[in-house]
Amino acid sequence: MIAFLLSSLPIFGIVALGWAAIRMQLAPPSLRDALGAFSFRFALPALVFRLIAGQPLGRSFDPIFYVGYLASGGLIFALVFALSLIFDRPACDRQAIAAAAARATTTTVSNLGFLGPPLMLAFFGDHGAGPLAMAILAEVMILLSLGGVIMGVSRHGGGNVAALVIRGTAQNPVVAAIVLGAILAATGLPLPAPIARFLDFLGGSAGPTALFALGGALAARPIDRSTAFTAAGIAAVKLVVCPIFVWYVLAHLLHVEPFWVQAGVLIASLPSAGNVYVLAQRYAADEERVSAAIVLSTAVSVVTVPLAAWLMLH
Repeated sequence: MIAFLLSSLPIFGIVALGWAAIRMQLAPPSLRDALGAFSFRFALPALVFRLIAGQPLGRSFDPIFYVGYLASGGLIFALVFALSLIFDRPACDRQAIAAAAARATTTTVSNLGFLGPPLMLAFFGDHGAGPLAMAILAEVMILLSLGGVIMGVSRHGGGNVAALVIRGTAQNPVVAAIVLGAILAATGLPLPAPIARFLDFLGGSAGPTALFALGGALAARPIDRSTAFTAAGIAAVKLVVCPIFVWYVLAHLLHVEPFWVQAGVLIASLPSAGNVYVLAQRYAADEERVSAAIVLSTAVSVVTVPLAAWLMLH
């Protein structure tokens, strides 16, 4: 257990460094925004594209894993959504529906962009790119889009909300990198050496810049005591229930190979994604509790992620 904790420590150490730098005003908030934009739009897509394109497509993608992982997330989403509406009674109106969708999305969409690549590379090497890519396709393209559509429709009565969410997903640079990398991998053509070196150099900066920006973003989201109880419940579902559910579905219902079980559980154990807060804030969907759950799940994951890795890989 100590070895797995030490393996994760540098990753979460950079998150803590970003948090301290913004909190202690050693760096301006504009640096956090610039690093986040650079990592998301340039470094992370380069890293993901290089990893996916650099290995055979059959080694990166497993349709049974994808179906099992998506089904697990979908069931958790539906369960949290239903429970939120039950506990919010008798206020089961549009605002309650939007809040329930925000909580369900927070419990099922992981921080795959910032924490996913460095952790998967640390524990699985380049082979971890496949499960990570499929998890991104499942969570970002399906679950995050579903949550955004429900939040938008509940708050604004429809309109072009669905189109906006779908267009935003299609324009996601990481999703585009996965699709393009898979196409190149399917052709079997190698990347030219200069392009491969460029992508390696650019993608190598993805982890540190993303983690530092994540820490800076967390510094701007303190936890309000009045929201701590709900946030703790959301974080518990994300960090404990989701990994256990994914493990049961992949290992005992679908009987996929051990590598895919290990990778799926580790991905599911990641804390909630920060972009859920963006949607919740845009649609006024319980954004305070969503923000608190993101901060709390990220802080607690310093212990729970190494524990999940130890349980799966020991």
